[in-house]
Amino acid sequence: MKRLVFVGVLAALSCPLAAVAHGTNKHAPATADSALAPEQHPWGIAGAAKTVDREVDITMSDTMRFTPDRLSVREGETVRFRIANAGKLMHEMVIGTPGALAEHAALMKRFPNMEHDSPYMAHVPAGTDGTITWTFNRAGEFEFACLIPGHFEAGMIGAIVVEAR
Repeated sequence: MKRLVFVGVLAALSCPLAAVAHGTNKHAPATADSALAPEQHPWGIAGAAKTVDREVDITMSDTMRFTPDRLSVREGETVRFRIANAGKLMHEMVIGTPGALAEHAALMKRFPNMEHDSPYMAHVPAGTDGTITWTFNRAGEFEFACLIPGHFEAGMIGAIVVEAR
């Protein structure tokens, strides 16, 4: 019992020492920015609301289709997608490469209630709207899809062509 109390007291006393040992961030360069840069993906980076070049309305339906299902954007363009779910089912819009979307769809089949949130996706309950603001800083052919199990397999996929500057 004495040993257990001693270990507890020792642990409690070591916590303040760990905090002091860490110190402050004064060793960081003066130019260090506390905000993290958006993560680069093959299909682009998260866009900032203040840099939106264009807005595109997308409608999702229970016929497992996006309208429009084909988009063309310019490399470097920041697009705000306004996504409306006109159906009675939950839908989502996820942007990516065909391979990344197929991989994610397979994961969703295994774990259908998996919660995730990334700037290149919007989960939109029936009768509501969502948004994605995305900067397409890489030319190429990409897709957007609903990865809810059964929806992707039913063809709920669209295409995005990013034209080089």
